[in-house]
Parts: sequence; C-alpha cells; structure tokens
Amino acid sequence: MTFQDVFTSSFLERVDAVPLLDMALALLLACLVGLFVVFVYRRTYSGVMYSASFGATLVALTLVTTLVILAVSSNVLLSLGMVGALSIVRFRTPVKEPLDIVFLFWCIAAGIVLAAGLIPLALLGSAFIGAVLLAFSARRNVDRPYLLVMRASTEEVARAAESLVRERARAASLKSKTVAPGRIELDFEVRLRGTDSSLVDELAAREGVSDVALVSYNGDYLG
Repeated sequence: MTFQDVFTSSFLERVDAVPLLDMALALLLACLVGLFVVFVYRRTYSGVMYSASFGATLVALTLVTTLVILAVSSNVLLSLGMVGALSIVRFRTPVKEPLDIVFLFWCIAAGIVLAAGLIPLALLGSAFIGAVLLAFSARRNVDRPYLLVMRASTEEVARAAESLVRERARAASLKSKTVAPGRIELDFEVRLRGTDSSLVDELAAREGVSDVALVSYNGDYLG
C-alpha cells in the first residue's frame, strides 16, 4: 500500500455519495415535519403532564431516521450492516399512551419517505395525518366522560345531590353506590356541558356533602 492509495481509498470515494444539497434539504424538511408532529402531539395530548423530552424525541427521531435512510440508500452493503447493528437495540421503556406509538411510527415513516426523495408524499401525508388526529381530538374533548365521586351524610342529601347532577350535567349515569354508617358514597359517569366544572363547587357547597371529586378517565383531577 502506497501513500497514493490512501487518497484513492474507497472510504474517501464515498464522501460525496450523498450530495450535500440533498442531505441539507432532507434534514431541513425532516426538522420541519418533526416540529409539526410535536405541534399536533401537544394539541392532542390528554395526559396529566406534557413531557417536553418526548416532544424533543419526536423531532430527533425524524432527523435520525432521515439520516440513516440517506446513508443506507447510498450503499447496499451498508444497509445490511445497519440491519445487523439495529437488531441488537432493545427499547424497554413502556409506552403508557397507545397514541404515543402512532406519533413514533409517524416520525419514522416521515423520515423514511423524506430520505427516499418523496417530498410531496411526506408533506401531504403528514398534513393529512395531523388533520385527522386534530379532528378526533376535538371530538374527544367535547364528548369526554368524567367520573364524579361524592360523599353525602344522609340519604336525603344524596338524593338532592343526584338530582342536581342530573340537572346540570349533559348526561349522567350512576355507576356505584356505597352505604356505610354515617356516609353514602356515589359514583357517577357524567358528561359536562362544554368545559364547565362549576358543578363540583355547587355540590361541595351543599350542607351534608363532605367530599367531591371530578376525575377524567385518564387520571386528570379537575376539582
């Protein structure tokens, strides 16, 4: 091996395998699509506390996927090595929200499509997916069920409170009733009129009602 062979090695020949303009455009679009995914994720998130680290993960995942596919598309042998390297990766962090898996696959798919050069498909497809998720989220927020838990001291107080719940809520259904000495606990499934949660304050202000809690099915406390 001579000194000249160093500059004619296959390693240096692959430096321009991916044009710089294509790489910059793909990564820029991947960043924009990733930010759009984060925007949709924040608008549709219904958990207790939004995780900023997961939002950064979505953007990074889109960029990394684009980078990997750009490298793989330039060399067939590299693609085989990449498959072997990624096969040993294990993710042991549990995903609590099923919808989070959709966003992860969305980022991966967007990165693959962008790296393949199918820019209209990536942009229009992402816009369509975002519109669908936002539409479902808006409908879910309007028709979200809540669990109303209250404790009354007597049967008369419990009946009056139940009448108030059925009058103020858009829909109410008694799920359980627990009777103990000096205490009656009622559990209702209710659907509020819009986002008005003043029903909790009215129940708590009634004489004979000791505790009132309004809980959404994903664990959010509203009162």
